Parts: sequence; C-alpha cells; structure tokens
Amino acid sequence: MARHFLGLYLLIVLTLAAVSWGQDKLLQAYGARDLSDDRALAGALAAVESRLRSTPVAEWKHSVAAISAETSGSFELFAATDIAGRETLDELKHGKIAYMQAAAGEVWALKELNNDYVLAFRSQAPEGLGPLDWMITLLFYAAMALVIMIWIWPLTRDLRALEKSAARFGNKNWVFDAHIKPRSQIYALAETFRKMAARIDGLIASHKDMSNAVAHEIKTPLSRMQFEIELAQQAKSAAEVQASLGNIKADIAAINDLVSATLNYAILERADVSLNIGTHNFTVLLPAIAEYVRNDARPDIHMCAELRGDTDNVVCDLHLIETVVKNLLYNAARYAKREVHLAFTVQDGLNQLLVDDDGPGIPEKDRHRAFDSFVQLESPRTNKTGFGLGLAIVKRAIEWHNGKVLIAKSPLGGARISAVWPVLPD
Repeated sequence: MARHFLGLYLLIVLTLAAVSWGQDKLLQAYGARDLSDDRALAGALAAVESRLRSTPVAEWKHSVAAISAETSGSFELFAATDIAGRETLDELKHGKIAYMQAAAGEVWALKELNNDYVLAFRSQAPEGLGPLDWMITLLFYAAMALVIMIWIWPLTRDLRALEKSAARFGNKNWVFDAHIKPRSQIYALAETFRKMAARIDGLIASHKDMSNAVAHEIKTPLSRMQFEIELAQQAKSAAEVQASLGNIKADIAAINDLVSATLNYAILERADVSLNIGTHNFTVLLPAIAEYVRNDARPDIHMCAELRGDTDNVVCDLHLIETVVKNLLYNAARYAKREVHLAFTVQDGLNQLLVDDDGPGIPEKDRHRAFDSFVQLESPRTNKTGFGLGLAIVKRAIEWHNGKVLIAKSPLGGARISAVWPVLPD
C-alpha cells in the first residue's frame, strides 16, 4: 500500500511540475509574440525616439513627460542602470524592443535610446484568459489525466483478470488461471490467490482420495467380518466361534486404526491447526523413541540415534514431532535389511532430522508421490501394510512447523528422508 501510494504521489508531483513548466513556457512565448507583433506600439516608440533625437539629452525627461501628457500615453524615461535581466539587456543592445512583466500585472515595452537611457511604455496586461490560455489550461489537465490513466490502466486490467479468474474458480473450475506479471501492482495479491487456489484444489483432491481410500480399505475387513459371522453361525463348537470372533476383533481393530489414521491426517489438513509449542529435551527423547520402535517393529534390526548441537532445548509441538519420528522410523524399519540410522542436528538456525535405511530405496520418479495421502509404493515382494498415510502426515506436520521434507538416496544404500524446519522461538 505504501509503495503504491508513493509511486502515484511521485508520478502526480512530477507530472504537475513538468506540465506547469511547459505551460509557463508556452504562455511566455505566447505573450512575447503578441507584444512583438504589436506594430502600433513599435511605431509609437519609434516616433517618440525620433522626436527625442532632435532634443538635447538634458531635456529628454521633460520631453517624455510632455509627450505622455499630450498623447495620454504612459511613456517614461528610465536610466539604463535601472534595467535588470541578461536577456532583456541583450535584446536592448541589439536594438530590439524588450518586455518586462510587473508584479501588478503591468507590461513595460522598452527601447534603448543610448547607453544611459531607455524609453519605456507602460500598458496593462489583458484581463481574463484568451482562447490560447484556455487551450493550454485544458491541455494541462488533459496531460495529467492521461498520465494517471496510463498508471491506472494496467492496475484495472489486472484486477479485472483477477476477478474473472476468481469467478471461474468459484464456479468449481478449480483452476486459477489469471496471468499477472511480476511487475504488476497486484502481483503479490495474485500470488496469494494462486496459493489459496492450489491449497483448495489440493484439499479437494485429498478429500476425494481419502473418501475413496477409506471406502476401499473398510470394504475388505467388512467382507471378512461378514464371512466370519457366517462361519460363527454355522460353527459346531465353541472353539470355532471363538476363532471367528477373534478374526472379527482383528478386523475391527484394523478399521479402528484406519479411522484413527484418517482423523489424524484430516486434523493436519485443516487450516486452523494450533500448535502446542514448548521446549523439549531431544537428547533423551529421540533415543527413547528409536528404542521403542526397534522393539515394537523389528527387534532384529540395528537402530541408532545420533544427535549434534543444542538438542537439550528444542522448541516444537512435541506430539507432532514425535509422530513424525515414529512414522519415519517405522517406515524405515519396514524396508530396511539390517540398518536404520536416525540423526538430529541443530545448526545455523535449523533443526534437521535424517532417517536412513539400507533397504531398496525409493525411485526418483516416485519420491514426490510418496508424500501423497493413501499412496503406498509397494514392491511385488512386499506385503501390503498400513494405509499410505505415514509420509503424508510427516509432510503436513513439518509444514506446520514452516519446514519441508525431502527424499534422497541414503549413504547406507536405501532411502534418506530429511525433515528440516527453522528453530522456533520459545
């Protein structure tokens, strides 16, 4: 706002200065030309000069006064030293008639008689504006209007494009296609709209995927439960009933896990998530999480945690970051052969979390897609586990800490997932 105001203000000021200067020059040239063309005045000055030439210099003042009285004119005799102005003096030296504008609106026509005296004729400047004066004034305001219009037109054009694009987006087109150049005054506003549109489009796509995935994931255990109920109804012993009930209980647990994971992801997809920021000791916390995941997931795997920097006072939302660490470790343990390495570093105002494994890794073409919801990059040899929400939750949780998550090749041979976010103030 301040930049746009200053830009328009400076533009108007510079335009006023330029047009006013041009108007003054035109009026001066117009006024001088009108006076120069007044042949009657030139003839009167020449007649008075001729009469004075036949009179002694000592009597010039008396003669000029007498001539002025006789003709009811306004002739006067000035000393040459009373005349100032280089241009005026140059014109007098070359025998031309020079003109001076008095503060009271009087115009003096001057003609040099000799080196000591200058003959002057006084007249009143015409009152009111003439046709040319009006034309120059109108051109003055027209020039101002043109400059302001040139400044406003791109703004109006871009606002109209922004309005049309927003209207199309509101009509469920879901594409924000306004082409606003970086030099535009509303470029920042257009970029905000563009990010908002992309965010809304992503949310809609995410919710569609979530609905489809939840329906698909729930359908399988429901079918198994229906089958187990049929078996229980046909069971001939209590043991068979108990086996069917156990399977039904396992399917209910799977549905419950799916609903919990979906709700956790849906919470992170909201626009009004409130972080519970606090200071936490990662020196103790991260090794404990790594040991818990190792025992819970694969006790046979070697999992270690390495910490560098001031990890005793890390500011974050502990619940979200703990979820991030667990999801990354469980994901790494699922694909690793024998080795999972967790590293956390605080340096140069950034918190960096690295999780490496020695598994098959993630192909470069699939690395971006791995963070989408309900996407599982399974190989033919890998049994399907989970719901494809782990890395999606990791990405959203780190984004809520103003950070980002990347996938690369690990020095251990598998995948390296790095989460980086700025050190937050307590």
